[in-house]
Amino acid sequence: MTRIKVIVVDDSAVVRQVNRETLSRESDIDVIAVCPDPVAALEKMRVQWPDVIVTDIEMPRMDGIAFIKKVMAERPTPTVVCSSLTEAGAATTIEALAAGALTIITKPKLGVKQFLQDAGDDLVTAVRAAARANMGRVRTARPVVPEPVHSPAAVGRLSGSAMTSAGALHDTTDKVVAVGTSTGGTQALEAVLTRLPRTTTGIVVVQHMPEKFTAMFAERLNGLCAMEVREARDGDRVLPGVVLIAPGGRHMLLQRSGAQYRVQVRDGPLVNRHKPSVDVLFRSVAQIAGRNALGIIMTGMGDDGARGLKEMRNAQAQTIAEDESTCVVFGMPKAAIDMGAAAKVVPLDRIAQEIISYGA
Repeated sequence: MTRIKVIVVDDSAVVRQVNRETLSRESDIDVIAVCPDPVAALEKMRVQWPDVIVTDIEMPRMDGIAFIKKVMAERPTPTVVCSSLTEAGAATTIEALAAGALTIITKPKLGVKQFLQDAGDDLVTAVRAAARANMGRVRTARPVVPEPVHSPAAVGRLSGSAMTSAGALHDTTDKVVAVGTSTGGTQALEAVLTRLPRTTTGIVVVQHMPEKFTAMFAERLNGLCAMEVREARDGDRVLPGVVLIAPGGRHMLLQRSGAQYRVQVRDGPLVNRHKPSVDVLFRSVAQIAGRNALGIIMTGMGDDGARGLKEMRNAQAQTIAEDESTCVVFGMPKAAIDMGAAAKVVPLDRIAQEIISYGA
């Protein structure tokens, strides 16, 4: 068995020690170096290049963003960001994801050692997922927003149409698009959402991401997209032209309130090791919207969302899984395809048009 070679980069000696100990306990992981800053890491990497990098962002001599950009330009390598759970840290970490990092592990300002020990399983899972990533499919930030795909048939939908019958579950022309994604999903979502016109059917999204980070992620997308993108709040209406992203640390469900679709944001146990969980969202969409919904599952490790997508298909919703050819990690879509949950398998660059066609 080939072991996953990992390098840990963090200016905290405690973090370096705990992350080394956590990863070294695994038989399939080999920590080849721990470094206090990116300059020292790059020197080590010239001798032996890692399969996965675990790095902080705020460090001396070279910050993590510059480090990630240098690595992605020289030799794209799966990177896990270990970032402080603060708003400032969240904003910087979203920039790291845009630069090509794959996923986030959080650390608090206080009690770091105990927290990292408790979150050891998350770190191991993130490293294993990163090691399986196809870096050739990772899209880094573009300086120019792509020209949106326009749909004349969708013009005039921004105000939303009233449901034709508040009493019957599916007797309505109102539609909703539900999207679930994980590792590699921040780049995939950007690729899809930046190509949608502002008149697109309302979209609800679960992207596996810690609390505090989803608000910054939504804010970044909002600056790039024609649609309005924001972190969902309990009771928000699902409206054409709006993308609601489930907040980290909370589940999001679709609800029906009279003649309107709304979202419920609530606490609860982890589902498939995640909160928010794609399955939680998809199952609620199957129950509430049925055939008036489109479900899309994209890149990510594991199988969260596969069963929920199957429930959506059973409820006569349209369902799509991202094709392996464009996935950074072909885990969640593969699980959905294997259980017959996806009516279509579509590469990433065609998903935006599928959404537009669905809403036309």
